[in-house]
Amino acid sequence: MLRLHPYEYHMPRALDEALSLLATHGDDAMPIAGGTDLVPNMKHGLFTPGHLVALGRVREMRGIASTGDEIRIGAAETLTSVATHPDVLAQVPGLARAAELVSGPQLRRVGTIGGNVCLDTRCAYYNQTKFWRKALGYCLKKDGDVCHVVKGGTRCVAAHSADTPPVLAVLDAVLEVADGADGDRTRDVSIRQFFTSDGIWNRSIGSSELVVAIRIPRPPPGTQVAFQKLRPRAAIDFPLANLAVRVGREDDGRVSDFRLVVSAMGAYPRHVGKVEDAALGNRLGPSVIEAVAEQAFRQCHPLSNITVDPEWRRAMIPVLVRRALNEIAAA
Repeated sequence: MLRLHPYEYHMPRALDEALSLLATHGDDAMPIAGGTDLVPNMKHGLFTPGHLVALGRVREMRGIASTGDEIRIGAAETLTSVATHPDVLAQVPGLARAAELVSGPQLRRVGTIGGNVCLDTRCAYYNQTKFWRKALGYCLKKDGDVCHVVKGGTRCVAAHSADTPPVLAVLDAVLEVADGADGDRTRDVSIRQFFTSDGIWNRSIGSSELVVAIRIPRPPPGTQVAFQKLRPRAAIDFPLANLAVRVGREDDGRVSDFRLVVSAMGAYPRHVGKVEDAALGNRLGPSVIEAVAEQAFRQCHPLSNITVDPEWRRAMIPVLVRRALNEIAAA
């Protein structure tokens, strides 16, 4: 049986109190919202904080509100709340779809969108019990000095495995980040600048900072977003690959805006370049869809950081692209 280590559990009700606790206890503290990923990782000995700061009651991190220009989602809102909220369904249905496909219904009721955005990277050599990892000699991400994914690797390439960030990326979302170590200062961070290529810590925030809320600009008329996810089972599993596509069209049906973001390949969601060259100015017909799918295949190269054949995962990228674009074309 995997057991948790001893720790102190704090339940602040205000943002400044939560930030103060994180700043006071420093590296010995971690925030916890739903805990659906953090608690299993703690049982595996991947994290051993002496203090957990619960965020579920922090009022500034709750609520979903829509204005004329944007929709604001508190980071502590559950994935179920995001997937079913009328404003999300009406304005950014692609995000609702991505939230709906995270894990299974039980975990979505407690897991939060902020937790999904800040999800720790995953790897076949990292997300194991301490006994298993010790037998291997550990890995670069935890207790070791070598990455087992890339021979002789000196940089961690654990996979980003969250579902909502690709959709947030094509929607130009902005994260409100508060820092308790800097007088509770709040700053805006574009989702595009939020992630880094370092699989050990792939977020551009410090341990004393919190993602408070997510703001999503209202997409222009004619904009559609589709999300596709590849996994062994239709529920529970983390993605083997996922992607979000954004398409904006003129009144005559010609594509005026095109973006493609893929994830679960490496340590961060990646904007796929050059695919827009095949789409912009054209109608979204079979030949355009096929050209985009082929370009995505050429540019996506999964690593062996997940226990599924990377070549098969790569072969599925154009399949997912076709599905997403055919869904948009048929709408």
